[in-house]
Amino acid sequence: MNGPRRLLAPAALLAAALLAIPLLHGLSARADTPAPQPPPGQAATTQALAPPHAAALPSLAPLVDSVKSAVVNVDVTSRVERDESSGDDPFEQFFGRGRRDPRQQIRQGAGSGFVIDPRGYILTNNHVVEGAFNIRVRFDDGRTLEAEVLGRDPLTDVALIKLKAPPANLPVLKLGDSDAMRVGDWVVAIGNPFGLASSVSAGILSAKAREIGASQYDDFLQTDAAINPGNSGGPLFNLRGEVVGINTAIVSGGAGIGFAVPSNLAKAIIPQLEKNGSVTRGYIGVKLQNLTPELARALNVPQSSGALINEVTKNSPGDRAGLKSDDVVVSLDGRKVESSSSLSRQVALRAPDTSVTLGVIRNGKAQDFKVTLTSRPGDLDRVGDARGPRPGTGSKRDETNRQRIGLTLQSIDPRTAEANGLPTKGAVITEVQPGSPADAAELAPGMVVTEAGGKKIANADDLSRVLKDARPGSTVLLRVTIRLPNREENTLLRALVVPG
Repeated sequence: MNGPRRLLAPAALLAAALLAIPLLHGLSARADTPAPQPPPGQAATTQALAPPHAAALPSLAPLVDSVKSAVVNVDVTSRVERDESSGDDPFEQFFGRGRRDPRQQIRQGAGSGFVIDPRGYILTNNHVVEGAFNIRVRFDDGRTLEAEVLGRDPLTDVALIKLKAPPANLPVLKLGDSDAMRVGDWVVAIGNPFGLASSVSAGILSAKAREIGASQYDDFLQTDAAINPGNSGGPLFNLRGEVVGINTAIVSGGAGIGFAVPSNLAKAIIPQLEKNGSVTRGYIGVKLQNLTPELARALNVPQSSGALINEVTKNSPGDRAGLKSDDVVVSLDGRKVESSSSLSRQVALRAPDTSVTLGVIRNGKAQDFKVTLTSRPGDLDRVGDARGPRPGTGSKRDETNRQRIGLTLQSIDPRTAEANGLPTKGAVITEVQPGSPADAAELAPGMVVTEAGGKKIANADDLSRVLKDARPGSTVLLRVTIRLPNREENTLLRALVVPG
């Protein structure tokens, strides 16, 4: 019984806290109001006998009653090759994973969803229906209907399913404007946590544009409304009864930290899911990283927000438009670009053959580039981290660099480089001292430095010379290459400040 109590306790505390606010507000509002006087000849009654009078929190019951009939449970049976989960997948924190039988390679799972179209269209999460060969949708009134997948998008974890025989007069929910939501706005979640159908919880919007490492297109809403296993794919409402998010993930071991796919992101891809069954994304052909204040100063960029281009793929749309490495993208079609991930999301939501205008700062000067997008290659939609291979023994250590900058280097071995999908020339970082200038520049073991201060680096000695000759207090731009787990190379720019 300890588990359920722990789950119910936060809801009770939240209700008490919510009720306390208007009660206190109501009392303070009446503090300077004169007390009513008794009629002449009638003795005054004591305050303890006065009827209670306090403001009450408006009930959410009317909102819930108006929307819950369109919220459904999604029960799935799916095939899996085998259960090899190691806990490293960010989606391991998502709901509706269900019970697995690796011997039979069959998974029974349950999640939530909601009707968005009278034709029987239902939105849910991709991870709820992925691999499903049998989908049964249960409504609040007890009806159970068969459904099939129309389209899925693993990168946003959104799926569109359709009732095979939709009944007449289906209740439908409206997708609201998630961009209009403000941090602190009230939200309501409805779903199927632990099989408890039509469970309702309330809270506030805690944050927007959260990146949790699920994919390069993360743009989650964060809420403290109680969300539990089985809520996956269920709606997150504003107080007008509009869906502003699709409940998707929680923080393992955390309380009151849940994430939802914004409704505007879902609205942008629904037409493709309905028509094509998948999402085709726009593609520029550049590798990006966030612009830091240190990089902004080194590149003579008068702002610290934007997307820094590390590499331009040959013959890509960006290459044909004239984009170059070290360009900083600060706007797309006049809309400010805050980070590399925001640029990736904006481009991905545009259709191939669309023309966009990129506002770029190059060598301290603002320029505009018109780019015609193409389709994004599917093999680029993998998720990886910035960990490179660990070098072998026999490194050539430079004690001066180690003491002054915090770096230990070795020349890259061509055979090892080819085996690991790395450049055949460069200096491998084998060690970074904690708290050193190299550590502050976000350098890490396994990175291969191929350029420093505008000069090509063929080996560790080349990089050592550049660093030794650098003026104290100056910033040396290092171009580094890492290998992602899918063996794809990724190029980054790092700003190393040389100590005095």
